[in-house]
Amino acid sequence: MSATGEVGARRGRRIILWRHGQTLWNVERRFQGTTDVPLTETGVGQARRAARLLASLGPDAIVSSDLQRAAGTAAELAALTGLEVTLEEDLRETYAGVWQGLTHDEIMARYGEQYAAWKRGEPVRRGGGELETEVADRAAPVVLRHAEKLPDEGTLVVVSHGGTIRTTIGRLLGLPPRAWESLGGLTNCCWSVLGEGGRGWRLLEHNAGTLPEAVLGDDD
Repeated sequence: MSATGEVGARRGRRIILWRHGQTLWNVERRFQGTTDVPLTETGVGQARRAARLLASLGPDAIVSSDLQRAAGTAAELAALTGLEVTLEEDLRETYAGVWQGLTHDEIMARYGEQYAAWKRGEPVRRGGGELETEVADRAAPVVLRHAEKLPDEGTLVVVSHGGTIRTTIGRLLGLPPRAWESLGGLTNCCWSVLGEGGRGWRLLEHNAGTLPEAVLGDDD
């Protein structure tokens, strides 16, 4: 999904929210949350390919979740750009309590009512963990703080997780929490782009970077 800007208008700052590469738990459809699961070899390859594309955009700064699947993804872009990666704990995925480590089938079997309520857009502490609004409360300010340091028309790359990226986008666009689900999930190592407009941030691209693929992981 792309939006065209006005001819001759100042581009403004740009935020690229990049989901980490594939993990084994993504493939197994196992809910990760804040569990520190590493990238697979496939995930490392995805990060390297995506990093080549993102490096061509000339990013000015990289910030990442400190979980290794995100930090490892960010490191591939850092290696190409020479930029340092700033690690931020508040960019971690949603903490999901007892759901973490379970497959989606296991969650639906054991916590079906709670799972269905979440999918309906109701505020749910999945597995006794965080609300989506609480994730946005911690992650969105981090993104804005780093974006404010950018030069005019600068680009910030934020490496994070599917659920955290979606809630952050929803918050920065001013969407009501119940509508955040409508943004859809991100495929591993794909990204969304927010651009600075006259009335705030706007979504320029969503789930960009590859041909359409199934979304695997916490956010599908």
